[in-house]
Amino acid sequence: MALIDLFLARRVKRGQLTVIHANGKRATHGAPDPAFPDVTIRFTDKGAANYIVRNPAMGAAEAYMDARMVVEQGDIRDLVNLLTANDPWEAGANALVPSRGRRMLQAVTHRIDRVNMARRSRKNVAHHYDLSDRLYDLFLDADRQYSCAYFTDPTNTLEQAQADKKAHIAAKLALKPGMRVLDIGCGWGGMALYLHQKTGAEVLGVTLSEEQIKVARRRAEEAGVGDKVTFELIDYRAVTGQFDRIVSVGMFEHVGPAHYKTFFTKCRDLMTPDGVMLMHAIGRMGGPGVTDDFTLKYIFPGGYNPALSEIVRGYEGLRMFPTDIEVLRVHYALTLDHWYDRTVAARDAIVDLYDERFYRMWLFYLAGASAAFRHGGLCNYQVQLSRSRLELPLTRDYIAEAERALAA
Repeated sequence: MALIDLFLARRVKRGQLTVIHANGKRATHGAPDPAFPDVTIRFTDKGAANYIVRNPAMGAAEAYMDARMVVEQGDIRDLVNLLTANDPWEAGANALVPSRGRRMLQAVTHRIDRVNMARRSRKNVAHHYDLSDRLYDLFLDADRQYSCAYFTDPTNTLEQAQADKKAHIAAKLALKPGMRVLDIGCGWGGMALYLHQKTGAEVLGVTLSEEQIKVARRRAEEAGVGDKVTFELIDYRAVTGQFDRIVSVGMFEHVGPAHYKTFFTKCRDLMTPDGVMLMHAIGRMGGPGVTDDFTLKYIFPGGYNPALSEIVRGYEGLRMFPTDIEVLRVHYALTLDHWYDRTVAARDAIVDLYDERFYRMWLFYLAGASAAFRHGGLCNYQVQLSRSRLELPLTRDYIAEAERALAA
């Protein structure tokens, strides 16, 4: 039996995976199960299978990207879901991680890489967020919310879930007339514009993406609020002034653990004495870890999803009150499913923008990320902090009440 078949036989028990080797031989693993997809893959050269065994995630990604591994029944999302559903995070098996030697090497290189100095931050951001505007138009909602949506009902549309996400975050900010808000990592400006539209707050958005800030500024001017919602191409560490509220959505993943204390200290110093901040970020449900090789190389260089313990250590000792911590478990899996479906529907346009390899890379990224939230150890954390003991109500009822008002 080939090495890849030994590897898969131990990992696929439910659902059926058929492997067609480069020499035409077939092997079948697992057994049909209505709760699991049946998948067939074919290797186009004999070296691809062994490459995957040595480093499953990176090996499978690059083999798929280079058409050395072709999915003939189902698609790449089905394959990823089949493997991860057989190895859920809560079972603790970790059967799909690289070898121990490779993990030790990853740990060393990732600790070095996570020292995310300011001079590297802009380059890392540009790698992902300065891709073609057209690409993001093809798979995001119209407001370009490139972060976890909030599904009050799993059957909601992406547009509804993203609108509900903005309302959920705005409600937690407990905004009052005349307040000034800082949006750290403002993306294409959707959250900043929403906060002003719904509450009248003045908002400053900051980003390191040159492409994003062009869009954000244009949107503010087109909405006629360019004097109330402004955007700057600046590192958060260089922001000055005082703000009643700070919001940061999907940016903390790029800060790096070595700078968590710097991040929260800067936020505290920028807040008024009654200031409140809401930080929304991807996190890991277990302890500290490392970012997988595929994500670091192709998607988010310098990125890292923190454990809750690492976030807490970041603000410990700063005399800010942790007023609310919410864990969103499967919301991002549902979000990514929508993005995946829209990417598939836009295949020809994406291939025209880039090429077939990029398209397959993007599909693998979305499929793998969705599985990590559905079966793996990732979640989203919303951490609310305040400099005041009494600025926020004593119960969480105000959040739901504010959400209803914003929806109305």
